[in-house]
Amino acid sequence: MNIDLSEIRELIAILNQTDVTELTIEAENFKLSIRKEGGKAVVVPSPGATPTAVASVPIQTPGPTVPPPPPPPPEKPALNVDAPMVGTFYRAPAPDAANFVEIGDTIRIGQTVCIIEAMKLMNAIESDVGGRVVEILVQNGEPIEFGQALMRVEPV
Repeated sequence: MNIDLSEIRELIAILNQTDVTELTIEAENFKLSIRKEGGKAVVVPSPGATPTAVASVPIQTPGPTVPPPPPPPPEKPALNVDAPMVGTFYRAPAPDAANFVEIGDTIRIGQTVCIIEAMKLMNAIESDVGGRVVEILVQNGEPIEFGQALMRVEPV
């Protein structure tokens, strides 16, 4: 019987993937035994086999299993600063003044983030959330509705 090294490697791989614990192949002037010891397949020398013949069969067994990396921490959901009234949205206290907040700014609870004009009254709107401003959802001078999201804030 002619059996080459690649066929022996295939047999070892198959044995490692099954519940079979021992495999013996016998033919005229040939005997090969493969047995699982400690969960891994090893070639067992048969009587009369030369040690060099057995030693020349490299056994590839699966290495230790490495657990997958832990999943990334869940992202904190972005929170909204919502309009508490109907009116017109303004980002600054006056046309020539700097905006109250910009994207990327960190805001705190109670900080003034915009003005809503309602019935000719200017109402300073304070944030009820803290974090980093990631999006401003309304354009300056745009009419808004009660409960409309004005800004998206990522908690820090």
